[in-house]
Amino acid sequence: MLDRRTFKNLDFLFVFFLLLLLGASLLVLSTASLNVIKSQPYFYVKAQAMWIATGIVIAVIVAAIDYQKFRRFSWWIYGLNLALLAAVFAFGTAAKGAQRWIPVTASFNIQPSEFAKVFIIITLADFLAKRQGKLNRFRDFIPPFLFVAVPMALIFKQPDLGTTLVIAAIFVGMMFIAGANPWKFGGLLLGGALIVGVALWLHFSTNLPGFLKFVQGLPLPMKDYQLKRLTIFMNPMADTSGDGYHIIQSIWAIGSGGLWGKGYRQGTQGQLNFLPEHHTDFIFSVIGEEFGFIGTITLLFLFAIFLLRAISIAMKSKDLYGMLVGSGVVCMFVFHILVNIGMTSGIMPVTGIPLPLISYGGSTMWTNMAGVGLLLSINLRRQRLMF
Repeated sequence: MLDRRTFKNLDFLFVFFLLLLLGASLLVLSTASLNVIKSQPYFYVKAQAMWIATGIVIAVIVAAIDYQKFRRFSWWIYGLNLALLAAVFAFGTAAKGAQRWIPVTASFNIQPSEFAKVFIIITLADFLAKRQGKLNRFRDFIPPFLFVAVPMALIFKQPDLGTTLVIAAIFVGMMFIAGANPWKFGGLLLGGALIVGVALWLHFSTNLPGFLKFVQGLPLPMKDYQLKRLTIFMNPMADTSGDGYHIIQSIWAIGSGGLWGKGYRQGTQGQLNFLPEHHTDFIFSVIGEEFGFIGTITLLFLFAIFLLRAISIAMKSKDLYGMLVGSGVVCMFVFHILVNIGMTSGIMPVTGIPLPLISYGGSTMWTNMAGVGLLLSINLRRQRLMF
């Protein structure tokens, strides 16, 4: 329970900018989703308002719990995470070529891979905190990697490449915060990136030297459509009616907004439904088209202050576990924001990662607000002395 003295520790600036972002979500959705269901123009706005309201309740409940108490149930939470991810294959429903959702009611599904982000942050933080000062050798990196590899493999199998990459980013960020040797761990990451790059080159190359012909068309553990999405952003005009269509429409939408934008509900790419998924993954494109450069910069400013306060909360934690949990949440938000804006701007691959706190989605909003709750829990108890 929280007493009045603890409540005084609350970062009101963090909460204020959080509320501004949630308000921005409803404002943008009121135009982005207007013509998605023509008979119910405010369907997604009303639904998002419900997700936000219930998300705030989740954030308050999580904030009221001392974050240290989650350590007692770390392995139980890890097991629950794996059980939910495995349940997708037994009871889940498929849509758009992926099996990611578990039906709860006829009209309500949950996406376990979204909740997995918070579960991994909580459990990995405990796993790494117990290894403080023991992440200096290459072999020391193996147990943490295996710890996240199992849930990542289940998520990748769905397939959900975007969430897999988010968890990879969380893992990398938390490893550095936990004290992993920066040269050895950084070198390992660089080596892995080079291997992936070479593998992609060998897979797509059609003009290899004679001594490399035997590896031409090297198979990769990814579906063809996933590989194409990862590379089409480099030349979207190569497939204007297929995988390049999303990127082309998004670039046109953002570019046509100019300085001030076309005006609220005056966009063409979004309002005429030329831009796919404009109320979820490509909502930033609607902001660029209708609110222009000023609108996008304003949103980025809100995110910047929100993230700076979140970083401050994580760094002011009085224990390593709290710092790791807070840093994991920050990594989750930062990766989502950078990749979403990057893919809508045509400078990064399309991976289906929504814009946090803005894009429509129940599981996504609940996950984001649970992360906010963890940050607030750390913030409210930052004056506690270490034992």
